[in-house]
Amino acid sequence: MSSPAWTEPAADEVAPGIWRIPLPLPDDGLRAVNVYAIADAERLVLVDSGWALAESEDALVRALDSIGYSLPQVSRFLITHAHRDHYTQAVAIRRSLGTSISLGDGEREAMEWLATDRVARPVRQQDQLLVCGAADIAAELRALPDDPTVTATTWALPDEWLHGGTEIPLATRTLRALATPGHTQGHTVFYDADAGVLFAGDHVLPHITPSIGFEPFPGESPLGAYLASLLLVRTMPDARLLPAHGPAGGSVHARVDQLLDHHGARLEHTLAAVAAGAHTAREVAGRLTWTRRNHKLDDLDVFNRMLAVIETWAHLQVLAARGLVTATDLDGVTHYA
Repeated sequence: MSSPAWTEPAADEVAPGIWRIPLPLPDDGLRAVNVYAIADAERLVLVDSGWALAESEDALVRALDSIGYSLPQVSRFLITHAHRDHYTQAVAIRRSLGTSISLGDGEREAMEWLATDRVARPVRQQDQLLVCGAADIAAELRALPDDPTVTATTWALPDEWLHGGTEIPLATRTLRALATPGHTQGHTVFYDADAGVLFAGDHVLPHITPSIGFEPFPGESPLGAYLASLLLVRTMPDARLLPAHGPAGGSVHARVDQLLDHHGARLEHTLAAVAAGAHTAREVAGRLTWTRRNHKLDDLDVFNRMLAVIETWAHLQVLAARGLVTATDLDGVTHYA
């Protein structure tokens, strides 16, 4: 008998007192996001929260009910990063129930901007695309309508900023917050040494590689930060992988090794594209293939073309830092050689 899809609504106990709850992401290629409920005496602590959508909150309520809890028993959200499929439902629930939200302090700059400007489209990425020589993609993004699901109350600051190394004591366990910048500057994972599990967010995913640098204020080298964060996790004792997307289980170390190999190969391909005459991140991205199906850049939708070009820029930044390419600004566009 085949196992059920990881996206099927349920509360799956993945370790004693820890349940994986997939919540829907309508019209999103990822299909679902995993929220993890951790028993804390008579209360629950949730790692990540889901997207603030009525169907997502309904699914969360049903899943909690199936394990004998209710939404008011959730005392705290530990959020791995500020992307809306992880963060915004916590904001909506806090508005009605007062539930506390904790988030990595590396997300502060992005969150202060999002909470003030109520961004309904990837505005900052349009500027970044111009630097990457992708004015065509930036123009397509500008032409898109605003997202009607983004309102004045979608974004808000957390109650607590978490620092890397912070210990979070619960009734029957202690979690350790680890800063793992890369996917976003403030991405944080949570390690439960006694249970031998890592709540990995989007830092380590079982079947796909997370996007790099998709945030309002990416650091100087998002991929450099991501590779360092992978090595940090690799130095820890191995743990069972509890990812934000995909089924739970498997070795964190084994998957980290695969991700390091993937980016090593990607850096080689990126360098080869520059050597063959591609000069901008847009041109290099056009010479690479994308997704496990090896699509060409122009075959992707505009959102994924944006992600592809930004990720190519992140790889070029690493090559420049290693002295393998030079980067020169020409009329606001970075050219590599």
